[in-house]
Amino acid sequence: MNQDSIQFLSTDESIAVDGALLSQHEKFLTRLTISSMRLLIHIAQDYQVTVEELKADQVIKWFERDAKIRHEQGSEAAFLKW
Repeated sequence: MNQDSIQFLSTDESIAVDGALLSQHEKFLTRLTISSMRLLIHIAQDYQVTVEELKADQVIKWFERDAKIRHEQGSEAAFLKW
């Protein structure tokens, strides 16, 4: 998955979540979980491990590194665009 093509929640997935028999809070958590899964897959690929092998400290370090890139090079250089 390349940085320019990552989509954390597809249109079809969003429609499916909207149509699910869930409360608004549950729909939010579902969207968050799907997006988090995609991000964890990306982080695991960066570390060349499986998602199951990924450790919490690696996730923290990945976020620190992405934040440093954003701070030093601007938001377009970072993976996360928020």
